[in-house]
This record gives sequence, structure tokens and C-alpha cells, in this order.
Amino acid sequence: MFRVIEKVVERLLWESRFMIFLAVIASVLAAFVLVLIGTYDIYLVIKDATHMFSSKEYFKEFHKEAIKHIVSAVDVYLISTVLLIFGLGLYELFISKIDPMEKDTKSSKILVVHTLDQLKEKLAKVILMVLIVTFFKYAIEFKYEDIKNLLFLSIGVFLIALSIYFMHKSHDDKESH
Repeated sequence: MFRVIEKVVERLLWESRFMIFLAVIASVLAAFVLVLIGTYDIYLVIKDATHMFSSKEYFKEFHKEAIKHIVSAVDVYLISTVLLIFGLGLYELFISKIDPMEKDTKSSKILVVHTLDQLKEKLAKVILMVLIVTFFKYAIEFKYEDIKNLLFLSIGVFLIALSIYFMHKSHDDKESH
């Protein structure tokens, strides 16, 4: 009797992994929505580009706004990439291997995840890129009115370079082992 209950409970626990499918669907749908948002940002730039040369003042304003929209679109695209990697990684880890992804010889293997550490590493790289783009977006809009602000900007750029260096160094260390 106890053995039957144990088997039923273990089966239920094992099948409970399928609740992760909701997170997979939500992540993929959120990624899709963010791609639409980023594409709309690019559309706005292209639409406004038709009037770009109408006047010198409009061009200056268009230039600033175009850069903000394009950088925002890149930021949104990167976040959608995080969600896609996360969703597909969860599916691979908890539900099943994605056979077409495993067998595809034409595309990169960036979406293939076999361990939680691989998923964390891939997400960390993309999240670092999101932070870099976000820093760049705010650095563009910031007013550098005194030397202290420029010093903070240079410290931020140095820290970004340092984080990229350490990320590549850890990647090189793993390949050498």
C-alpha cells in the first residue's frame, strides 16, 4: 500500500514539471511583444526620416530622437532575446529537448541549453549587453555640464569594459580546460 502511494506521489511530482510550460509560453509571448515594440520604434524613425532634411532645426531634433528610438529598439530586442533564451532553456531543461534545434546545422547553437549553468551563463551575457545598451541610452541623454559628470561617465565606461573583459576571460578559461 505504501509503495503504491509513493509511486503515485512521485509520478505527480515528476509530472508537475509541466507547469513550467506556462513560464515557457509567457516568456516566448513576451519576447514576441517586445520584438513588435522594438520594430515599432524603428518604424517611427523610418517614418520621421522622410522629413529629415526639411530644415536644419528639424534635422537636429530628428537626429537626437532617432538615436534614442534606435537605441531603445536595440535594448528591447536584447530583452526579448533574454526572454526567448529563458523560455527555450526552461523547456529544454524541464520538459523535453527541442529536436529541430538540436539537429539544425544552419543556425547557431546559442539557444541549445543542457544544464542550468549553461542557461545562467547565456542569460548573463545577454543581460550584460542589455545593461550596456541601457547605460549608452542614458549617457546619450545626460547633460555633461561639469567635470564631475564626465568623470562618472568615464568610470561607467571603464566598468563596462572591465565586465566585458572578465566575461571573455571566464569564457576563455572554460575553453582551455
